[in-house]
Amino acid sequence: MSHNTDALYCYKRTAVVRASDDFFPRDPASHTTHIAAVAYNSVFLGEFMLPDWDMFHSLHPAGEYHGSARAISGGPVYVSDAPREARLRAAEEDGLAGRLRAARASAWPADQGLPVHRPGTRRCQVAVFAALLVCCLLKIWNMNKFTGVLGVYNCQGPAWSFAEKKTVFHPTGADADALTCGVKGSDVHLIPEAATDTEWNGDCAVYRDARGDLVVLLDGSVLPVSLKVLEQDILTVSPIKELAPGFRFAPIGLVDMFNSGAAVEGLTYHLLDGARMIGDDGSAISAGAVGLVCMEVRGCGRFGAYSSVRPSKCTLGSAPVEFAYDSSAGLVVVELEAMRKERAHKIVFEL
Repeated sequence: MSHNTDALYCYKRTAVVRASDDFFPRDPASHTTHIAAVAYNSVFLGEFMLPDWDMFHSLHPAGEYHGSARAISGGPVYVSDAPREARLRAAEEDGLAGRLRAARASAWPADQGLPVHRPGTRRCQVAVFAALLVCCLLKIWNMNKFTGVLGVYNCQGPAWSFAEKKTVFHPTGADADALTCGVKGSDVHLIPEAATDTEWNGDCAVYRDARGDLVVLLDGSVLPVSLKVLEQDILTVSPIKELAPGFRFAPIGLVDMFNSGAAVEGLTYHLLDGARMIGDDGSAISAGAVGLVCMEVRGCGRFGAYSSVRPSKCTLGSAPVEFAYDSSAGLVVVELEAMRKERAHKIVFEL
């Protein structure tokens, strides 16, 4: 389509390039190959253009499969449903679907167990394409300011038929079989850049969109993910900050969005001493507080974070607010109301 050499040399008036074939709503075999193709095409195109992963139908049976991929792609997000039929879960104040806040850069496939890294590192990206020969789940990663995002997709089943001259499902029934892979924090290759601590130890808090649960992955540990064909899971990966022994925290973001962490635009940690009992905004700090976590969050809905202990207090702006805390997972959740799109919520947790 737009990948011939003549076209690549003529991109002088736009920064956007199509990275895929069309979205075919009536071709069930096309959806998995679409996601695999745009992910691998973005390895090349994403270095000098903004890859466009094409439109999709939100009312389609594969709508979430496609929509989640667009959310982590780093490219434009747009649907082509019939008027008034778009089924995007939550509308933000700027009209963009609440589940579809874009990541910072062009998404890349993870290494699938092979040594693949961004340009500028010593390892060769040719290993990316070797992963195409491995029967496994496709992992796609991208970065936000303070978190990473990892999409896991089962793209197995369809393949090109030379006899029928089109993509068809394998006759082996592979589309009914679930595949399992291991997910690590390092699958988001640039995740150290999201850590606010230069001595970060590699531990991450991981929020799974498909299950709505939070797990802690210690450095090097693996989380198993099992998916059938046309199933996906989006994981927000957040470096854990240790403020003091036993006091650990990591922001997740707006947990009802595919790319939760994109909502977090500011993050600072403050370790308190005995003399500092008044906050920066003039509010009183609870006696015995160890540290403060200050965040700026854009958007509305349920904001989630990992905390190893129940926070002693949470303030939104300058007013204390209620929050829910799941001690088994360490998940703390605060409800955020809509604000004007140019403004951000200021949230402070006391630990």
